[in-house]
Amino acid sequence: MGQTLLLAFALMLVLEGVVPFAAPSAWREGFRRLTELSDGQIRFIGLTVMLVGLALLMVLN
Repeated sequence: MGQTLLLAFALMLVLEGVVPFAAPSAWREGFRRLTELSDGQIRFIGLTVMLVGLALLMVLN
C-alpha cells in the first residue's frame, strides 16, 4: 500500500510538471486566471477534481 501511494504521488508530480515545462507562458496565464477566481469557485473546482479522481479510482480498481 505504501509503495503504491508513493508511486501514485510520483506520477502526479510528473504529470503536474508537464505543462510548466512544455508551455510555461500558457501555465503562467492559466495560473493568473486561477488567482482571480473567488474562494467558492476554487472550492468547486477542487471538489470536482476530487470527485473525478475518485470515480476514476473506482472504475479502474
